[in-house]
Amino acid sequence: MNPVAQPDTSALGSEPPHDVDNRVDAIDTVAPTAMLPAARIPVDIRSHSLTVLTVLAVVFVLHWARAFFIPLMLGIMLSYAFSPLVNRMHKWHIPRAIGAAMLLITIVGGMGSLVYSLSDDAVQLIETLPDAAEKFRNTLRREWGKTEGAMGQMQKAAVQIESAANETITPAATAPKGVTRVLIEKPKLNIADHLLTGTMGATVFVGQVVMVFFMTYFLLVSGDIFRRKLVRITGPTLSKKKITLQVLDEITAQIQRFLLVRISTSILVGVATWLAFVWIGLENAAIWGFASGVFNLIPYLGPAIVTGATGLVGFLQFGTVGMAVAVAGISMIITSLEGYLLTPWLTGRASRMNAVMVFVGVLFWGWLWGVWGLLLGAPIIMMIKAICDRVEDFKSVGELLGK
Repeated sequence: MNPVAQPDTSALGSEPPHDVDNRVDAIDTVAPTAMLPAARIPVDIRSHSLTVLTVLAVVFVLHWARAFFIPLMLGIMLSYAFSPLVNRMHKWHIPRAIGAAMLLITIVGGMGSLVYSLSDDAVQLIETLPDAAEKFRNTLRREWGKTEGAMGQMQKAAVQIESAANETITPAATAPKGVTRVLIEKPKLNIADHLLTGTMGATVFVGQVVMVFFMTYFLLVSGDIFRRKLVRITGPTLSKKKITLQVLDEITAQIQRFLLVRISTSILVGVATWLAFVWIGLENAAIWGFASGVFNLIPYLGPAIVTGATGLVGFLQFGTVGMAVAVAGISMIITSLEGYLLTPWLTGRASRMNAVMVFVGVLFWGWLWGVWGLLLGAPIIMMIKAICDRVEDFKSVGELLGK
């Protein structure tokens, strides 16, 4: 029988066997964490740099060509909102061209008749602006006189010091002998220049409205032709066509639900504001109800503008801070109930959007496109999320935008 081979412990020195075993166990325990190098995640710097440059280029183009993209996006949004009605008329054997024209003419005519019915109140409000400004100035002067303290005394002292300094400065000191004194006068207010600027701005706005009108009309007439083309050009495989169809269906459902909720809640806010202002006796309540409904379409900024404006109007009409706070409070309560209770309840869990990312996205699009960006920011983010959720390379972005 061969003897059992014993391990060679000569390299371990003359230490006792139990000490050797303890050292071996310690080496086995420490080796995985202390002796092995730390794992590193490889990063492709060139790929990330190209991605950043591409994003910056897209942002620059969107800002530079905003005069084109804003009417385009507005037309797409309105076509999503009105397409169910046009589809319903098409089922009733009404051609799409006629149905879309009838719908848009009806909507534009209704809006025009509503604005015309409020024109008398708007003219009356404009005529009272000079008296309201004078009343506001007198009220501030009276309130300032009552609460004048150390700051007011310092202001008086500063005025007196300035007057004394102006009296002591002689023309000889300011203009030595032999030197021509030059007096720089500020240019006077030229009303014609402001009217010309306003007219040009109104012309550009009307041109954009016409572009949006025709863009919406052509999209409604085309029906789902672009939808079929997108599905056709995605690729020959059935899986790609199916993914494209799912993305388009989700975008359609999300935007239609969003627009339906926004329009319905804005109408409700306008009517509630009008009734509340009539109840407290605020003048031109219909105008402010209409303004509340329109500005409610602009997230975050619109309700804040209406709250401040109605508070100022309440102060000018009633002359007390309490009534101004009451009027502004009514407007703020109505918009808060709509924004924090009604709209989330109506949208439910269907949108699956992260509220923080939506707020950041709306701020970004507002910075990029101004007021129109605030209005279009949320639908654009919905489109981006619907695409990213079904594209493998962008699923991380969809996860970031989701709840």
